[in-house]
Amino acid sequence: MCLQEDKGSTVIIQLEEKIQQDQLAHIEGQVNALGYKPTEVRTQQGHYLVAIGKKPFDIRHIGHLDGVADVHRVSDAYKLVSKKWKVGYSSIDLGDGVVISPNELALMAGPCSIEGEDQIRSTIQHLKEQGVRIMRGGVFKPRTSPYSFRGLGIDALVLWHKIARENGIKIITEVLAVEDIEPMYEYIDIYQVGARNSQNFRLLHELGKVDKPVLVKRGMSGTIEDLLQSAEYIFSSGNERLMLCERGIRTYESAYRNTFDVNAIPLLKEKSHLPVIADPSHGIGIRKFVEQIAMASIVAGCDGLIFEVHETPEEAFSDGQQTLNYSESSRFVQRARDLFGFRMDHGM
Repeated sequence: MCLQEDKGSTVIIQLEEKIQQDQLAHIEGQVNALGYKPTEVRTQQGHYLVAIGKKPFDIRHIGHLDGVADVHRVSDAYKLVSKKWKVGYSSIDLGDGVVISPNELALMAGPCSIEGEDQIRSTIQHLKEQGVRIMRGGVFKPRTSPYSFRGLGIDALVLWHKIARENGIKIITEVLAVEDIEPMYEYIDIYQVGARNSQNFRLLHELGKVDKPVLVKRGMSGTIEDLLQSAEYIFSSGNERLMLCERGIRTYESAYRNTFDVNAIPLLKEKSHLPVIADPSHGIGIRKFVEQIAMASIVAGCDGLIFEVHETPEEAFSDGQQTLNYSESSRFVQRARDLFGFRMDHGM
């Protein structure tokens, strides 16, 4: 247990798994007496009090109380996603041997949009041949133009889920609205919060109430702290199975789709214990350069890649210009795994 004196920053109190209600009430009373406001957070993996105040106090006054497992001081504006209290990196177990962790490169691949049964089956067969266990795809598409293809909806997700389960493939797809969370729950493994919704705080709050992992993409003009605070919304509402995604930001440059911020990857790894996923497809938006951006992301320290693949990108309903074909995808996967292995072997 850390014994240093608190200087007025947030204190995270880890509670024992079988804490009694009277013990919790006593701890909260002691925290209040010190001039701090405690907020209870209960997740799938832990039980915490996040205490915020200004008056300095010696955290040993709290650490010795019955029901307290540990106490940590956190100076970051984002609290629970900070690496200052959880030194090791978090892992996410999706079941069936699919784990997102710092020890293995997580690969998530598939089309921008789900287009139909034949496309689903073809993509899954390609992913299985490459040993990729997580398929991405959109059934609800947030589009800049209301006249663009906006997805096939929940019926397509139900069909996709059936075929994916038959083949041992996990599903990640974007959720656009609070009312879609529950209908999607049975059919997905990871909710994706897209760039346009990264500060939809009501959606983030509600995703904190579900027991499914969430990948949070950086906003189109979002800062690093914006992204971390978005994840904090979900964690503080009860869900700590989270991933951060760098997907490029909007700048004055028009030569490519977005400005991919490779700087964000090592910075996020330093600031947070959450897995960091890179999206090179949206990051640059130009098919011929997706692989290079992905390799740079691996060298920078990402834990996984999410990228777009389609049998015939030229015929894709959306984002064909940034989507790899099967041949390009096969080379991409092999090179990514080789480079990740080199990184691990050489302690990069």
